[in-house]
Amino acid sequence: MGSREERDPLGRRKVPSGVLWGIQTLRAMENFPVSGLRNHEGILRAYAEIKLACAKANRDLGSLEESVAEAIIQATQEILEGKHWENFVVDRFQAGAGTSTNMNVNEVI
Repeated sequence: MGSREERDPLGRRKVPSGVLWGIQTLRAMENFPVSGLRNHEGILRAYAEIKLACAKANRDLGSLEESVAEAIIQATQEILEGKHWENFVVDRFQAGAGTSTNMNVNEVI
């Protein structure tokens, strides 16, 4: 499998090309390899439901372009259908307030 280069405020990193997640998820996996356990499906579904509702609300308010909203809606619906689970890879026991999980979900969407 090849890789793609991504960058964030901390620098550049190579991310495997066959995954939906990106540099923030990569950093979380490196920084918080606590238990080897992934997040529970219920938590990930809850994140997807919230992001779906936010995309619809912001679209309806005119705060989000229709094409962007539709892409988010489609991606979150796919997650709720059980697709893309292999891309939720951050450890369930991470430091902070779930920031790594949130970023993992954002990158997959």
